[in-house]
Amino acid sequence: MSSGSVIVSELRAALAPHGVFVRGIVSFGEREGPSLADGMPARSVILLGNIGGSIWQPFSRWRQSPENIGRSDPLDDWSKAIIGPLAAAFGATAYFPSDPPWQPFQRWAMRAEGLKASPLGILIHPDYGLWHGYRGALGFADLIEEDRAGTVIAHPCDYCAEKPCLTTCPVDAVTCADFDVAACRSHLRTNAGKIGCMAAGCLARNACPVGSAYRYSTAQLAFHMAALQS
Repeated sequence: MSSGSVIVSELRAALAPHGVFVRGIVSFGEREGPSLADGMPARSVILLGNIGGSIWQPFSRWRQSPENIGRSDPLDDWSKAIIGPLAAAFGATAYFPSDPPWQPFQRWAMRAEGLKASPLGILIHPDYGLWHGYRGALGFADLIEEDRAGTVIAHPCDYCAEKPCLTTCPVDAVTCADFDVAACRSHLRTNAGKIGCMAAGCLARNACPVGSAYRYSTAQLAFHMAALQS
């Protein structure tokens, strides 16, 4: 077993209790990768994230602890509390979507898992649909290779004839060409938006038939919708 395989196996074991998965690996050429803590460029980045509602129970328990109640960005703080110590333990550098310098998480995911964006802007997975995310990544000085890296997969949107995500939004904020964030947020402030998308999650996202078995719970959907409005 290679050292890279050992690192991935140990990471998976350490992350499993938190519902976080190794989502893929990106390998970089010389001086192509993001900067590590020592200023040198990374040769590999391991993406870490959730599949469906895998993180919701561990995160909810953490959030209910007295010292964590009232945090303004609890999910980001929880992600850092989980991933940060692993970076130190593995001699890696941690990157987070919420922290500058902003790293290209979506481009990394496209390279690592062969994904493409849906009309909502969320990367759509052939199995998980729109119900997954990236909570952070670890950068390494050495190349860590995985058989799946760079795999080209079928894009679910190309084979979706009805495309309900384009017809379900009450304010037509979702089109093939664009996602009108301003129109979406304005709608969410209305009574119709509060009893619709805010209560049960984005109607257009919920309408996507791909990966419905991985759809977030009502509580998790409400949490994410509240974050969108903040």
